[in-house]
Amino acid sequence: MIHTVKCLAAAVLLALATGSAVAAPAVVVTIKPVHALVAAVMAGTGAEPKLLVSGRASEHDFALKPSDARAIAKADVVFRVSDQLEGFMRRPLAAAPRVLDVELIDTPGLVKLAPREGGVWEAHVHDDHDGHDDEGHDHEGHDHEGANHEGGVEPHIWLDPRNARTMTARIAEVLISRDGANAATYRANAAKLDAGLAALDAGLAQQLAPLAGKPFIVFHDAYQYFEHRYGLTAVGSITVSPERKPSAQRIQAVRDRIRETGARCVFAEPQFDSALVATLTEGTGARAGSLDPTGADGVPAGPDAYAQVLRRLAENLGACLGG
Repeated sequence: MIHTVKCLAAAVLLALATGSAVAAPAVVVTIKPVHALVAAVMAGTGAEPKLLVSGRASEHDFALKPSDARAIAKADVVFRVSDQLEGFMRRPLAAAPRVLDVELIDTPGLVKLAPREGGVWEAHVHDDHDGHDDEGHDHEGHDHEGANHEGGVEPHIWLDPRNARTMTARIAEVLISRDGANAATYRANAAKLDAGLAALDAGLAQQLAPLAGKPFIVFHDAYQYFEHRYGLTAVGSITVSPERKPSAQRIQAVRDRIRETGARCVFAEPQFDSALVATLTEGTGARAGSLDPTGADGVPAGPDAYAQVLRRLAENLGACLGG
């Protein structure tokens, strides 16, 4: 009799343990900076989100593996930025209608910026951004409400820590809606992450202040949110689209832009051919550097990746522009 009771008790405990282990939803995330936010909010729930775009891969030309497609089909929730940024997600999500598809670009309260046209843009785009104030700014003129994802809003929204904080709150809300049993954990994690992001933002503002007004060229126009937040002055991009090599005419236009603006640095990206930078900087006096908007260049995936991505951006900008 005692043996039977012990067996039943063990079975109940096993069932409870199993139930708690599978309570957290199966979550898939497209890119590393967003994955970091989701992983931080999910910490302690017994589940970890799956990252799709890893290593030195780029979301711009990413091809899903069969295992990725299976993970999406089995997921409860998928977090991504937008159709514009992660076009590779359209087909697998269309084939998995039961999956909760969360496009974070739809999150209310985000700072949203319009795309810059042509890649070699004019410096006056920053004229109305003086102050770069913190909480309480209504971002009038920048939210572009009603703009669609396919060109109306620049998609690299995570490069402003204020947006990361707003997305963190949305991520927690979504997870709580699917997993009320872990609601307290999600809320506590989101609050802790929000405080960390506020501290990161303040530290970056102080670190980057000496670089204000120093012109530079980027590989592609991925950094507008970072520039806008910290008063930086990118004056053009090597390519309009990272999937396509720039023409000889465009290379000449960018070289002319370097001379016209006195650009101090030209930045490559680790996922793409850096030889172009040597061609562009030859004879101009501009230095070569590297920027990485997603952490493809060796940032380990996990809850700390978001802060590491932004800190590396600041460090690399300072190393090239600060000398």
